[in-house]
Amino acid sequence: MGPQKSINTPLLSSLAIAMLLGGCASGADPWKGWNHGAQSFNDSLDKGIIKPLAKGYQWVTPDIVDKGVSNFFSNINDIGVTVNDLLQFKILQSGMDASRLLVNTTVGVGGVMDVAQMIDLPKHREDFGQTLGFWGMPSGPYLVLPIFGPSSPRDTLGLVGDALLNPLTYVSFIGGTAAGAATAGSKVVDVADTRADAMATEKIVDEASSEKDRYEFVKNAYEQRREYLVNDGNVPDDDSFDLEAEEAGELDGVNKTMSTPSPATPLAADTAKSAPVSRHVLDLSAPEEK
Repeated sequence: MGPQKSINTPLLSSLAIAMLLGGCASGADPWKGWNHGAQSFNDSLDKGIIKPLAKGYQWVTPDIVDKGVSNFFSNINDIGVTVNDLLQFKILQSGMDASRLLVNTTVGVGGVMDVAQMIDLPKHREDFGQTLGFWGMPSGPYLVLPIFGPSSPRDTLGLVGDALLNPLTYVSFIGGTAAGAATAGSKVVDVADTRADAMATEKIVDEASSEKDRYEFVKNAYEQRREYLVNDGNVPDDDSFDLEAEEAGELDGVNKTMSTPSPATPLAADTAKSAPVSRHVLDLSAPEEK
């Protein structure tokens, strides 16, 4: 444990410094060279291993089983969601999510069936990265992680918090070899299931961007969605102005150029499912109302 600590401490310190500096340089992309390399690595890994695995998973898995697998991992995710609700003082929502967890774990047979959705207890998206943002921690520059994908220094630290809130983490550490192997197997299934669910999102990215500007498209979509989630949809639009006043001639100046402000959320696709969508798998679906 000693050597591991000596390696992790400088890493966490570097991430903390990057977040502080990133808060003063909004929109900057100082790690663009690294990010392009990491994105190319992830694309190659996805093309060679993960996507074929996901296609095979889709081919052999009936829809009802696929839905049950997604629901199972979504139910585990609700543990962290509930804790992050409390850390963000969302008392009412935490009660709903705790009830959702209880109902699906019991009546829903370990979360395989999403019974809570049927009684108006919807799925919410909360993670430790959002909690850090709630407490004022800046996201820092855009960062592409090998394997995990789009992220930021804040969300990278958030991954640690999410892992600590996932019971499968402790099963793999204290459950022995058999439990560790079972946990690793469940993680492979989770990755395959999540990647399979993201097939529609991949089509949107491919159709909306060329190979040349794909990096910027993914970067902007990720940053806009994370900002939306951290602010619970209350993202200020700095480019907005009073159109009615301009039409009435109450604004100074002439020949003003009319432009439509960019939306606060990324491009949407109606691909939402009950399974938790990892923030490190690009999600272009419209964030659910909280």
